[in-house]
Amino acid sequence: MPLMRMAAENSSVTEFILAGLTNQPGLRMPLFFLFLGFYVVTVMGNLGLITLIGLNSHLHTPMYFFLFNLSFIDFCYSTVITPKMLMSFVSKKNIIAYAGCMTQLFFFLFFVVSESFILSAMAYDRYIAICNPLVYTATMSPRVCSLLLLGVYVMGFAGAMAHTTCMVRLTFCANNLVDHYMCDILPLLERSCTSTYVNELVVFVVVGIDIGVPTVTIFISYALILTSILHIRSTEGRSKAFSTCSSHIIAVSLFFGSGAFMYLKPSSLLPMNQGKVSSLFYTTVVPMLNPLIYSLRNKDVKVALKKSLSKKTFS
Repeated sequence: MPLMRMAAENSSVTEFILAGLTNQPGLRMPLFFLFLGFYVVTVMGNLGLITLIGLNSHLHTPMYFFLFNLSFIDFCYSTVITPKMLMSFVSKKNIIAYAGCMTQLFFFLFFVVSESFILSAMAYDRYIAICNPLVYTATMSPRVCSLLLLGVYVMGFAGAMAHTTCMVRLTFCANNLVDHYMCDILPLLERSCTSTYVNELVVFVVVGIDIGVPTVTIFISYALILTSILHIRSTEGRSKAFSTCSSHIIAVSLFFGSGAFMYLKPSSLLPMNQGKVSSLFYTTVVPMLNPLIYSLRNKDVKVALKKSLSKKTFS
């Protein structure tokens, strides 16, 4: 792989040591079981939602097409991060090879950026469904949905490539202890012996785009949705419209709030311990909560789950 070859040539470091979440031995086993539980719930919740949507034909609509992909993304990037984080609780030194670190960084960024754009695609879908219901089927055709999804993954790939390419050009110092539980951008920049000015500029520009564009899209979509809802005369109609969007609003707030707090504040104002806690939200907590938020607050998913369970019981 060209990037890995370039990395080997540019750096004297062949491996990194991940410091993990805590250096207090007494907290390691309780945290291990806590985050193992989180990961099990994340895997079961997201794979369960993927299976449920795949098996129930009445859920084969644009809204659930995007939800299917959101669950896939959540499952993938949680799997990229959590198993290695769990290792830090049970091993004296959580070592990761240089190539493995850069690979983890790439796929983490790919899935996180993809999630930000799929949330904006879901907001656009809700805007069309509520504000233009008569043309919903024509507007959100399978071709349009596929193109939106392609755009989501293209932006994810572009963002991941921009950061990873800049990272492998750096030379890292002999001190290879990364003060984090994963290979993330800011902790790795602290270990560089060369100037990180370009990397920091890329962080503000690319992260600004990856958070800014979806946030503006979501804000405009929900401003138009709110305007449309206020014109609905019946209380029942308003309540139904609000319930349709509430799950998505909760997921968006959790994801973008923690991401912006981590990356869009100067590192001097954000101690690394606070950065770890913030990153826990979008790497561990959000992927676990998303399937719960979308299933517990969604009548269609509840009905599909009851049907699937009843079929299984009957058979």
